[in-house]
Amino acid sequence: MNTDIRIRNDKKTYYLSNTSSLFLIAGPCVVESEKITFEIAKKLKDITLRLKIPFIFKASYKKANRTSGSSFRSIGVIESLGILDEVRKRLAIPVLTDIHSEVEAEIASEYVDVLQIPAFLCRQTELLEAAGETGKIINIKKGQFLSPEDMIHQVNKIRATGNNKIMVTERGTTFGYNNLVVDMRSLAHMKRFNCPVVFDATHSVQMPSSNKGVSGGNPEYIEPLARAAAAVGVNGLFIETHPNPARALSDASSMLPLKNVEELLKRVLSIHKLVQKF
Repeated sequence: MNTDIRIRNDKKTYYLSNTSSLFLIAGPCVVESEKITFEIAKKLKDITLRLKIPFIFKASYKKANRTSGSSFRSIGVIESLGILDEVRKRLAIPVLTDIHSEVEAEIASEYVDVLQIPAFLCRQTELLEAAGETGKIINIKKGQFLSPEDMIHQVNKIRATGNNKIMVTERGTTFGYNNLVVDMRSLAHMKRFNCPVVFDATHSVQMPSSNKGVSGGNPEYIEPLARAAAAVGVNGLFIETHPNPARALSDASSMLPLKNVEELLKRVLSIHKLVQKF
């Protein structure tokens, strides 16, 4: 397993690919304001310190992939990136954000620790190459249209830049109309790529474009799917969360309430620890 991926939470160093504890990527879908971003980040840091879980805070500084052109996208690129930079400095935690172009890879890399390739863009060769060349950790979301086998080609595009700090994330596959399905076999398959495999428990319950130009969701399935991924032996868990999902500016229908995060993690960790024994 690749051991190049190293993060620091406060003064402790974790190697994500061989840690005995499931690592967490979590935060709001998008930066809504400095106040709510720090509120979520502080709460998640406290939880993960108690549970001794390696933690990466996530929030998009801009949402480029929206169903409707009228949907919220950003409070401002530089303002949002500045907030993320303050989170990483003041809370001493690594931060992840999405990028959508080669130019954004260079800009965002100055403010965050992990660059995420959105699922819709995971085959964009020049975007992957630009991300890899920054030397940052790269998280590639598996496209809803791709088989897990196809993801090795996307991983190799980044490896060709000399960057081996790569994670891959499962977020469901398009199934019929306005729905996604998760095939847990994909997690086992992608573990063969010798990089950490993450399960996105919240985007996997989305119902894309199902609500008059806005994505719906079935959040009651977040925990069952997260438990199943832990049983398969996934390395990391990805969760979008908000103190009041109904008022979130993006992906409101598939968010996990912030108050529910700790109990979900406790149950998922118990499964993960059991699997580690085997």
